[in-house]
Amino acid sequence: MEKDYKLAVGMMSGTSIDGIDACLVKINNDFDFEVVCSHSVSYPEEIREKLLQLANNNGSVRDVCNMDFVVGKLFAKCADELIDKSEYDRAQIDFISSHGQTICHIPDEIATSNIKTGSTLQIGNISVISALTGITTVGDFRSKDIAAGGQGAPLVPFADELIFKKEIPRAIQNIGGISNVTVLSDKCETFAFDTGPGNMLIDYFMQKLFHKPYDQDGKISSQGSIDEKWLEILLQEPYYTKIPPKTTGRELFNEKYARRIFQTAPENPYDTIATVTSLTAKTIYDAYNNFVFPKTDIKEIVLGGGGAYNKTLIKYLEQYFPPSVKIKTHENFGIDNKYKEAIAFALLGFCTIEKKTNNLPVCTGAKKRVIMGVVSYN
Repeated sequence: MEKDYKLAVGMMSGTSIDGIDACLVKINNDFDFEVVCSHSVSYPEEIREKLLQLANNNGSVRDVCNMDFVVGKLFAKCADELIDKSEYDRAQIDFISSHGQTICHIPDEIATSNIKTGSTLQIGNISVISALTGITTVGDFRSKDIAAGGQGAPLVPFADELIFKKEIPRAIQNIGGISNVTVLSDKCETFAFDTGPGNMLIDYFMQKLFHKPYDQDGKISSQGSIDEKWLEILLQEPYYTKIPPKTTGRELFNEKYARRIFQTAPENPYDTIATVTSLTAKTIYDAYNNFVFPKTDIKEIVLGGGGAYNKTLIKYLEQYFPPSVKIKTHENFGIDNKYKEAIAFALLGFCTIEKKTNNLPVCTGAKKRVIMGVVSYN
């Protein structure tokens, strides 16, 4: 008798390029799901440095080729360790679903010899993952949406709609390297877009000024003051007023960008961290004012990603938004802030395996619904 659920390993590594998050998820045929267990693997420093170089457009084709397989081996290691933690045998796992590691994302069309196309590249070779784990692996989700005329992002709103539904008008705000929002309301069709930098600029300046990978709990930013003059300069970035659907990443908010804006940064390093933290909060608020509130009111904002642990960032959000908008985190809904996107890719991979469409054209700008994902069978 065929079972009415699948056991899936969902895997994600985001624009912060700090490591791999994985969840073992039991997914029923009606999309109801249960997280069995979770696991993370940090990138070794040498590998993280190489990935950051590639993401900042510093590397050769040889480097890309090599790192595709290196990262694939790390994803396989993470999946193996996750399964070993669980109560299940390897033979019981139906598939692995991997987002991979984005090293280049070009959502807007570029013309080459009269051929115009957007493009995207996630490494972490799924054939390597499948061969090393012995489990069928799904990956390369973004390419099909771009081929259908979309931006290949954001993809997680598909899962947000399944998880949170539309009980009340709610914004699901992920703050990873980049910040992105999914808007769920019965007053409009689900839509989503990237609001701008999340932790990316904060992390860069933390490493440059304090030699720390990130601002843990927002402790450093809490000791500084917002430089309103510098913040006003930063807010002039044209991306913020661009009309959705839109997506961004290290192709814009990269090391070169950070070095440029540092030229006008305040002298006090604590003020620099406070100001770029406020930039994340202010661009989220401005994005809602410009693109969300004209369509629907919002009763709750649900924070996820690393930014959900930054107390100063949350304080700034609470200052910008009116008291009528309650700010919560995924953990208020029984979902670990760190692992929501890994869960999302397990659900996206489930659709690929079941041959169900899994993009939302209103979010990505694609011309039609498509089945995203490529499968490496085992």
